Amino acid sequence: MKLFVAGLPYDFDDAELVEFFEKFGKINSAKVAIDKQTGKSRGFAFVDMANEEEAKEAIESLNGLELGRGKTMVVKEADDKGAGGGGGGYKGGGGGYRGGGSGGYNKGGGGGGGFNRGNRGRY
Repeated sequence: MKLFVAGLPYDFDDAELVEFFEKFGKINSAKVAIDKQTGKSRGFAFVDMANEEEAKEAIESLNGLELGRGKTMVVKEADDKGAGGGGGGYKGGGGGYRGGGSGGYNKGGGGGGGFNRGNRGRY
């Protein structure tokens, strides 16, 4: 189960992340998001735990934990990146102009996102 971890201090690293989570079970991966320009933590991370029950135990135990550097850890199940719509192409898909559609030139329907989606008075 993949977990999203937020509220991390900006000097937090992967080793510290592993230290917090390994006591709950096997970790497949643990990665603190790093700012490309500064090389420092962006304050959030992802942890992939091998066992769902152990991951849920980690959420219960670590969510809301005061880290002592003015930060409170937030731990929750990560959103599935694959759950989004649309195919692409001009005026179609998830990122096309005016959103919607399954791709191709000026197709309508499904999808989401895109420039000037709906009549909300904004671009």
